Amino acid sequence: MSKKKSRLSGLVYSTDPDLHLEEYQQGKMTIEPNAQLLKVALDTKNRAGKKVTVVYGFEGNTADLESLAKKLKSFCGSGGSVKDEEILIQGDHRDKVITLLRSNGYTKVRKS
Repeated sequence: MSKKKSRLSGLVYSTDPDLHLEEYQQGKMTIEPNAQLLKVALDTKNRAGKKVTVVYGFEGNTADLESLAKKLKSFCGSGGSVKDEEILIQGDHRDKVITLLRSNGYTKVRKS
């Protein structure tokens, strides 16, 4: 059973003649920075008391989200990650994050 399972993992067939795979492969289109509403918050829940700055509300593809996360992490000088369409930065860096986002054209940034 394990041989059969490993051979067919992730393979899906479709008989729909109108199915266009290009739409699924490209992913979402990224909205311009000045049209996005990003929210910056401090979170300590389920983190053993550690503070994490969370940026959420980004609308776009994951490559752009990861590049923005990389900029934020290097500007703040701390680690972090991207999970569930949210940017997580270790520590309380809300003011730094808002400053960088506004300098990059994200005019609608809220602190919550």
